[in-house]
Order: sequence, then structure tokens, then C-alpha cells
Amino acid sequence: MNTNKVEFASRWGFILAAMGSAVGLGNIWRFTFMAGENGGGAFIFFYFLFIVFFGIPCLMAMIVIGRRGGRSPAGSTQALAVAEGKSPNWKFLGWIAISVAFLALTFFSVVAGWVLAYIPRSLVGAFDNISGEQSNQLFADVQASVFGMTFWHGVFMLITMFIVARGIQQGVEKTVKVMMPALFIALLILVIYAAVTGNFSEAFTFMFKPDFSKVNSDTVLLALGQAFFSLSVGGGGIIAYGAYLDKQASIPRVALSIAGANVSVDMLAGMAIFPIVFAYSLEPASGPGLLFVTLPVAFGQMPGGIIVGTLFLLLVLFAALSTSISMLESVVSRLIERENSKRLHMTLLAGGLVWLIGLGSVFSHNIWSDFTPLGFIEILEGATIFRLIDFFVVNNLILFSAFLITIFVGWVMSEEATRDELGMGNNLAYRSWRFVMRYLAPGAILLISLMTIIAY
Repeated sequence: MNTNKVEFASRWGFILAAMGSAVGLGNIWRFTFMAGENGGGAFIFFYFLFIVFFGIPCLMAMIVIGRRGGRSPAGSTQALAVAEGKSPNWKFLGWIAISVAFLALTFFSVVAGWVLAYIPRSLVGAFDNISGEQSNQLFADVQASVFGMTFWHGVFMLITMFIVARGIQQGVEKTVKVMMPALFIALLILVIYAAVTGNFSEAFTFMFKPDFSKVNSDTVLLALGQAFFSLSVGGGGIIAYGAYLDKQASIPRVALSIAGANVSVDMLAGMAIFPIVFAYSLEPASGPGLLFVTLPVAFGQMPGGIIVGTLFLLLVLFAALSTSISMLESVVSRLIERENSKRLHMTLLAGGLVWLIGLGSVFSHNIWSDFTPLGFIEILEGATIFRLIDFFVVNNLILFSAFLITIFVGWVMSEEATRDELGMGNNLAYRSWRFVMRYLAPGAILLISLMTIIAY
């Protein structure tokens, strides 16, 4: 059923691209502050558990859809449903996955813009001997600048658009073959530095010695949610890339490689950040401000802080770009397929719309900071456009998309089709995977959703 003539030039190229889709700010930024806020080792234990039992099977499912359908997420789900004698309206599953990627990119690029704004500041020594209060003020100043935030948001989107416009082989594949190894090398350098100058033993204990007395229902549910978020389960990027994967590649091995890289980045990021946090008596539970407020204080005090701080920010930028190109590719692939237009034109259209809608998130931190369009709803009281998009995408739409993906692969696609793609036969491994897709994964997602509703 594969109709794409273009494939990744090498299997390694696909794996790196898929790794990049999963590895992003969710690993270096969100994972570290989530672990910091939720007791470290206990949270990480459950996170690992859910990666193995839910994350990897769902990754396999998304690659199955992409490669079997050979089209964009929407095109693949429609074609596969029709082939199984089911409703073509399953294309809306693909559209939901594309919407997750599109909407997430509108605010994701704004956060990535903050990273870009910090890089020149780090280079000129703006973090030297900076206090916690001064660091807070610096971050507030960055957010308050309408021109600055608009500019850096635009720069990030232009870089992303340039890569995607060049195509799968010349753009995405060439970029990730340089960027992903560079990301791992930078992380390893930072881990070595943290081991020498930071409190490595305390960080190791914090991360790998679980204190289950700190575990509650929130810890477990947050770990499950982070497992889905970290692997981009529910987004269209992995499905879009799957359409370009050659038939001979083993999907289970590819999924294991992606998950392994994802977890490796998580651990390396933790071992790079937490030794510095503990060495300088900073607070690991400092929340989302860990990257933009807490760490600059440490960089300003440590030897070689300018070099280390800049290297770290470049690392975060690479991680953000590896994710953003997969988000944009999922949208562009559908537009090319639907409109039969040139990649450049569709990239400019999709990227331009992302930038334009993203201005709402930009303005949420300055001139529209008091604008709360759904403030009449109790749980959304005080939520700016930035917070609204974040809430609906991360807490709702991505879970809904992941739920539909598990239903589609588990109940709509036939056993014959999924066995053929996975190359597993009807052995215990396949039956276990199908059981997870049919029952465990949908149940887990419904549980997360239910507990989220109850919490609010």
C-alpha cells in the first residue's frame, strides 16, 4: 500500500529522525523538572515501567500505521480503514494527530525561542554571578519583550522550515545525522563536567534510589503521562516518518532503538543537571523555571560557566529542532498529498500559519497577559492563550489521539495486517503487543483522563 517513492536513504537515517521526533524539550526540560517535583527516583521508576509496557508498544503501532499506509497520518488511516472494509472517516484520526503536531508547534516554538534568546546572553557573560532574583528578572525581561519574543519565535520557525523544505533525504535526514550525534556528545561532555564539578553522588541517589514513601496516585499518573508525552505518542511525527521506512526494517527493533535513545537522553540530562543543582544548593523542585531561572544561577557561579552554559543551551536547541521538524513534516506531508503542490510552497504555508498562530502565545507573556478568553470556565480561570493551547494539547488532545491510535491498531486493523508489518508471526510477543493495544493502553489512557478530570 506504500505510495511514497521517497524513502530515507538509510535505515540509520530513519532511526535518527524518529529518535529526534521523540527526543526534545520533553526530555531535557520537562522530564528533569517533573522528576525534580515528584521525588526523583520513585517517579523515574514508574516512568521506566510505563515506557516499557505502554510507550514501546504505542511507538510500534504508530510506525505500523505510517509504513502500512505509506501516506500522511490522515492519508494512511483513511487508506488502511478502507482496506479493512471500515469507514473512511478514520482519516479524522490522522487529522487529530496532525492537529496535535500543528498546535503543539505553535507554543513549542515560542519556548524554543526563549532558548535562542538565552544563547547570545550566555555568550556575553550575562549569567556571571547572577543571583536568583536577577535570574528571575532576566527571564521576565525576555518574556516581556514583544519584539524579542516575536523575532526569536520567527527565527526558530525559519530554521525548522528550511530543513523541512529541503525534503526527507536532503533536509531531515542530513540534519539529524549531524544534530543527533552532536546532541549525545554535548550531553556526555556536560555529564562528565557535572561529575567533576558537581555533587554527582547526591544526584545519583536522587535519581536511582527510589523513595516509595513519597509515591502517591499523582506520581504514578504523572509518570504515565510523561511516558506518552516524552515519546510523542499521539502526535503525527512518528506516523509521518513511518511512511518513509523501508519494508525490510524491523519495526520492533526500530521502536526499541527510539525508546532506548529517549530514555538515555532522559538519564544523561538528569545526570548533567541535578549534580549542578545540588552542588550549588539550588532547588530540584523549581518546576518549569529549572531551565530558564535556576540553571543560569549555577552557570554564573561555576568555572567555565560561559562555555558550559552555552553548550547546554545549544544542546536544548538541537533537541527542540529535532522535534519541531517532525511536527512540521506531519503537516506538510498531508498538504502535499492533498493539494498536490510543491514541498516548498506547502512548507511556507504550514510554517507561516504556525508562526502567525504562535503570536498568540508570544503576546500571552506581555501585551495579552491579562487576556483569558475562557476565563469564565473555572478550571481555565486565568489561562492565557499560551496556557490554553498547552492545556488542550498536552492534557487532552494528545491523549485522545493516543487513545484512538490504540483502538485503530487494536480493533480496526486486522491481525494479518499488523503481523505482516511487525514480522512477528502469531507468537507470544505479538499476542502480548496486541493485548496491550486492545486493552491495557486504552485503559491506561482513559485512567489518566479520568483522574485529570477528577483532579480539576
